[in-house]
Amino acid sequence: MIVNVHNPGDTADACIRSMLEQTLPADEYEVIVVDDGSTDGIAERLDTIATVRDNVRVLHLPYTGSPSRGRNVGAAAATGEYVYFLDPGDRLERDALAHMYERAVETDADVLVGRLIRDYGPPMTAFERSTARADILRDRLLTLLLPQQLYRRAFLEEHELGFSVPGGRLGEQAFVLRAYLHAKVIAVLAEHVCCHLGERPPAEEEPRAIVRELSALLDDIDAFVGEGRQRDRMYAYWLRYAILRPLVTSKFAESSVDRGVHFRVVQDLMVRRFPERLDRHLPVQLRVVAAYARAGRLDQIVLMANATRRAGLRADLTEVRWDAHVLVLGLTVEVMTGDGAPDRYRVDGDRLHWIPPRALDTKKLPQDVTDITDAVERARVELYVRHTETGIVHFLPLEQHVERVQDGRRRVRVRIKGETRLDITSAALGEPLRPGQWEVHVRMFSGANQARSRVSRPEGPLNCLGVLAQRPRMRLVVPCWSDNGELGLAIEPRSFSESIALVSPGVMVKQLDKHLYVVLPVPYVPPSGGPALELVLRGTGRRGREVSAPALVEAGVPGRIAGQLVAKVPVKRIMPGVEHLGPGGWLSSLRSSEGEFGLRFALEMRRGRVGVRPAAAVDPERRSPMGRDTALHRLGRRLPGARHLGRWARAGRHRYLTD
Repeated sequence: MIVNVHNPGDTADACIRSMLEQTLPADEYEVIVVDDGSTDGIAERLDTIATVRDNVRVLHLPYTGSPSRGRNVGAAAATGEYVYFLDPGDRLERDALAHMYERAVETDADVLVGRLIRDYGPPMTAFERSTARADILRDRLLTLLLPQQLYRRAFLEEHELGFSVPGGRLGEQAFVLRAYLHAKVIAVLAEHVCCHLGERPPAEEEPRAIVRELSALLDDIDAFVGEGRQRDRMYAYWLRYAILRPLVTSKFAESSVDRGVHFRVVQDLMVRRFPERLDRHLPVQLRVVAAYARAGRLDQIVLMANATRRAGLRADLTEVRWDAHVLVLGLTVEVMTGDGAPDRYRVDGDRLHWIPPRALDTKKLPQDVTDITDAVERARVELYVRHTETGIVHFLPLEQHVERVQDGRRRVRVRIKGETRLDITSAALGEPLRPGQWEVHVRMFSGANQARSRVSRPEGPLNCLGVLAQRPRMRLVVPCWSDNGELGLAIEPRSFSESIALVSPGVMVKQLDKHLYVVLPVPYVPPSGGPALELVLRGTGRRGREVSAPALVEAGVPGRIAGQLVAKVPVKRIMPGVEHLGPGGWLSSLRSSEGEFGLRFALEMRRGRVGVRPAAAVDPERRSPMGRDTALHRLGRRLPGARHLGRWARAGRHRYLTD
């Protein structure tokens, strides 16, 4: 393993520890840390580690400012059969090397791509399945042009593969692409998470340097791929991401001093290396940008960058039901404009056309540039679940079809209707989903846009029925909703009280006589009926009053109807006593012999009427368990051992399903 560091402070600690704590015996792998002229004391700390660990070497270089030279020096000094590159913000799973090496030997791979996880950006679709013989285009390897892969060292030496110096992001991608093109076997390991990627700081690169690196990369493609569709698709990838995308960013639109130079350099490269036939592989907005770039219309590109807002997505559930232990979800998905309205397209005969922003001069644009008819017919949705603690993503099978909806004269909307069957016993590449909270996400690729979002709750009562999955052991699965009404799944809640808390946004209250009846859904009632519970309401005012009432649990119909918990709370509008609910705000919780568990709703009494509010609106600490993605949570996921300690603690707790 090779990692290049420069003044990382303590941000590289998790990376270094994860390399030292691999399950492989220490004498079977080596760790090479290349210090790029650090001055923050990391060099001395690394030397101390190397003196007590025989498999650690530290190489000190004068400052270069680029990780590329350090990676090349580390690879040249390596003696192992394979090398693996890391950034100082990354973190390996403890068994990552063992799994990757085993699969690399098994497949005789020159390059092995172990599953990568990141806390930012879209999911990595290349890890939908493991592949012993991966294809660059078919298996979407162009989305994985990252150096964090396992390379056979003899293979790198044979083909003299190394990183360009000083080299930027495109230089890294060029190295990985050259490895893909030279490799006889590229394998993808999807069923085991290998590396958690750290978020890299944005890099400022000079346009001419970008063009030089991109030209070298295209030369590599020309040397290995003959003319035809495959080469055109590879070219179109870099035309899209390296050339056109940066032209429609707010950064480019606002950089009035530098954008002229940038535009001229890009325009010259497009004329020399990117023929017009490649535009058919682009989404419609970028086809328009390409047409303006070839025409030299920088003014129109700036107008488009300022006028085009990021597309949104609306994903509505139309059905939530259980078929045995399989959760069936029906949904309708539609792309929304940056203004929050459904995206609409112009009808011209039997063809559909994207409608550009009004500020643009479209008179000289060819008709085929805005034609999205074929792309609309190929529109699709991807549905996936994401573990809130680890960031692991699994894609779900989806039956879907495209609908055109008339919206005024000569205008249509495009939406997709689909249905998925989520079987938690096999959704993780044939294996059961791990315990914890899972978010449900959706991505849509339409004729003009692509966007991603969470799946929103349907109108009407929530389906809070929990179901027992029998394989590999009895496990409770509960559909639940974030504070923003987004769908998630909780697998193996830790206790009876927590299972009720997860679905507590489905609470109903009713005032009758001088009492308030609080009714909560109960996803699953164990045969014993569960422990005795008490509903506790605490006032949010200065007095900190507390009112409690016994809670009666009523069983539903297993697999068909959720149970319910009913508590009868005395209410007094004027001069309430100690045991009465009075005016003001009240946070709720459940108390049992095992302790107290906060619920996700609060009550507010005004003018004698009681209303329900999200608890997070009253107490920010009571956030939805389905939306924990703060900087603190991301930091916790990166600390070695933190998740294992949490797992051990949860495993030691009493699970109520055995009652």
